[in-house]
Amino acid sequence: MSELAPPLPVQHAGAVLAVARSFLFVPANRPERFAKALASGADAVIIDLEDAVAPRDKAAARGQLADAFSLFSESERARLLVRLNACGSLWQDDDLRLLQQLAAQGLAGVMVPKAETLAGLQRVAQAVSPACALLPLLESVAGLDAADALATAPQVLRLAFGNLDFQADLGLACGPDEAELAPVRLVLVLASRRAGLPAPVDGVTPGTQDSAQLQADAARGRRGGFGGKLCIHPAQVAGVNATFAPSAAELLWAQRVMAAFAAAGGGVFSLDGRMVDAPVLRLAQRTLAQSRPGLPQF
Repeated sequence: MSELAPPLPVQHAGAVLAVARSFLFVPANRPERFAKALASGADAVIIDLEDAVAPRDKAAARGQLADAFSLFSESERARLLVRLNACGSLWQDDDLRLLQQLAAQGLAGVMVPKAETLAGLQRVAQAVSPACALLPLLESVAGLDAADALATAPQVLRLAFGNLDFQADLGLACGPDEAELAPVRLVLVLASRRAGLPAPVDGVTPGTQDSAQLQADAARGRRGGFGGKLCIHPAQVAGVNATFAPSAAELLWAQRVMAAFAAAGGGVFSLDGRMVDAPVLRLAQRTLAQSRPGLPQF
C-alpha cells in the first residue's frame, strides 16, 4: 500500500480568506466603522459599495474607502474584501477603477454580487491584480445554473450564497430554517468540491440580535458543507466563529492523527483500532487548519 502524502506547504495568496469563518459587512460610507469591524473578531471584513450604500452616496463612499485604505496595515489588508456594484449597474465602472488602485496596494479580495456569467467575473479579474481573490456571490437562478463555471473561473477562491436575494429572485417564502434552500446550498458545496475550492460561504441571518437563530443557521451551514458565513452585525461574529471552529474533541482527534502519522513515518497506520489512510489524514489536516485562520485548507 502506498505511503500517505505529507502535509501541504502553507503558502498561497488569499490564505486568510480561504479559511475565514466569519465575513462581516461594513458600509463603505461609514469609515468610522472600519476599525471597529476589523477589531470585532471577524476573520474577514467586506467593505460594501453595493446594497449598504444609497445611490446618491456611491461616489462619496468610493472616496472615503480610498482615503481609509492607506491607513490599513498589511495584515488588515489581507483580511479585507470590497463588494462592488453588480455588472450592468451605473456604478461598476467607477468601482473597478477604484479596485484597480486598491488591489495594487494589497487588497485581498473582491466580492462580486449577482454573479451569473464568466464575462462578469473576467471583467473584475482584469481590473485587479492576479493576487486579488474573487468571491462570486450567487443570488439568482442564473447564478445557480452557472455555479460550476463560476467556481472554475480564474482567481475565484470561494463561492458565497446570497440567500435573501435568491429567495426574492424565485419568489420563495422560506421558513426560519430555510429548508426550501437545502438543494440550492448543496449545489454550491458540490461545485466548490468539483473545482477544488475551499468550502463555500453561507448567507446572512437577518435578525442581528437573534442568537438562537444565528446558532441554528450556522450549525446548519457547517453540517451542510459550508466553511463560513456572512455577518451583518458585529454581534454575530463570535457565534459564527465558534460554530465553524472545530470542537475541543475534534482538535484532539486531529492532533492525535497527525502525531501518529509522524510516528509512522508517512505510511498507513491504525489509530484506536481504525485504519488511517489519505482521506482521514486530509480531514485531520483540514480540522487543524480551521482552528487557525490564516492557514489554507487542504
